[in-house]
Amino acid sequence: MLRALYKEHSGPLLGYALRLTGGDRRQAEDVVQQTLLRAWRHPEALAGRPARPWLFTVVRNLVADAHRARSARGRDQLPIEDGTGALAALAAADDIERALECWTVAEALGDLSPPHRAAIVETYYHGRSVAEAAKVLGIPPGTVTSRAYYALRALKLVLEERGSAP
Repeated sequence: MLRALYKEHSGPLLGYALRLTGGDRRQAEDVVQQTLLRAWRHPEALAGRPARPWLFTVVRNLVADAHRARSARGRDQLPIEDGTGALAALAAADDIERALECWTVAEALGDLSPPHRAAIVETYYHGRSVAEAAKVLGIPPGTVTSRAYYALRALKLVLEERGSAP
């Protein structure tokens, strides 16, 4: 399991950790090693869900913990290579986490039936009203409302099965 995780995820994890640590390769490699060690010690955390979002979250948390520990000892910043501070790196981490969440939701949308997926895409992603979505989809407004309701319920179940639901 550990070899497979390393082979599949170590490159992206290292790149992410390098950005968060301001280019400190030694620290980034340590963070990736600690992340994979946690995955090995807690395989239940990865059971039935995509590994990458969980691994990226662990990397971000380890870097944030290291930053807090340095701040508590009087060192204000992580090493800086390109002039950005640790807070900017952590803000970028939030952007990446949002991107990972979007990726997870997009994959889950693929598990919905085409009519349900269309209702969600039109109302939530395109921001159309029920009446506008009904025109685009060529169905009555009540049907759009019903499909969107049941699609959200189904999406929640799919995300819970993957361990990604709030």
